[in-house]
Amino acid sequence: MALPNAAADEFGRGRDAPTVYPDNTREHASAVSWGAIVAGAAAAAALSLIMLMLGIGLGLSSVSPWAHHGVNAATVGVSAILWITFSQIVASGMGGYLAGRLRTRWLAVHTDEVYFRDTAHGFLAWAVASLATAALLTSVIGSMVSGGIQAAASAAGGVATAAAAAGSGMAKSDDDGGPMGYFVDSLFRKDVNAAAAASAPAGNGAMSGHAAEPAIAGSEVARIFMNAFRSGPLPADDLRYVGQVVAQRTGLAQEAAEKRVSDAYARVQAKLRDAEAAAKDAAEKGRKASAYATLWLFISLLIGAFCASLAATYGGRRRDA
Repeated sequence: MALPNAAADEFGRGRDAPTVYPDNTREHASAVSWGAIVAGAAAAAALSLIMLMLGIGLGLSSVSPWAHHGVNAATVGVSAILWITFSQIVASGMGGYLAGRLRTRWLAVHTDEVYFRDTAHGFLAWAVASLATAALLTSVIGSMVSGGIQAAASAAGGVATAAAAAGSGMAKSDDDGGPMGYFVDSLFRKDVNAAAAASAPAGNGAMSGHAAEPAIAGSEVARIFMNAFRSGPLPADDLRYVGQVVAQRTGLAQEAAEKRVSDAYARVQAKLRDAEAAAKDAAEKGRKASAYATLWLFISLLIGAFCASLAATYGGRRRDA
């Protein structure tokens, strides 16, 4: 028994030598510190939410519904892009730094491997924070993406729908002073002197007998115009008939009445084309706004991922220092 003790003393290892415990340098040990990742992600998500609320408050305080007050739409858009990017840099950088600073220290690991692991921890913290933020703001992001898809899909069909809605609104507004009612009423305008001379000898019975004729004629002309909108130009038969009605009501010659009908129909078509152009312009602006917002959100998220990975390497070096 003395020989083993002597050999042990010779190599400097006695019975009281410290025991070596397994550490994270073993091959089967995980290189991921999920606790640090979750902590960094929670901090990044919370900071993103706080800065988002601050940005919304500043944005709402800078706009105004009154003309020549507050900032314009272009300034609001650029400011929103810059604020989102700045928020991503700050929040992702903080989350990545915490993930790198709080992770478990790795022993007997090459410097390049430590650098890679810190970068991966920062990226994972950013990924978890992004998923958490997206889960909290699902309605906002979903409305942004679906708004772009709906704007692109309705660029063609929405214009026809808007035109039909505008036309139906004109058709049913001939009795309540709407757009179609204005144009139809313009057909039956009489000269003031001729109207006064014609109404002077007429009695109360004649006036009451023709009281309902304007509304009936106006409704019929509105239906004729609405039917012609689907085919394009006003048919010759309809033009002749409406001209006869206008000539009978106003005392104009047939040719003059038909010219008045053609001019009124051209004005209605011009108004409808303006409505279609406005609908197309609104759809195009909505599509572009949604596309730009999505692209800039993508760019800001990439910047956030880079900042989180870089800050994690800095935090890891501070941890090992």
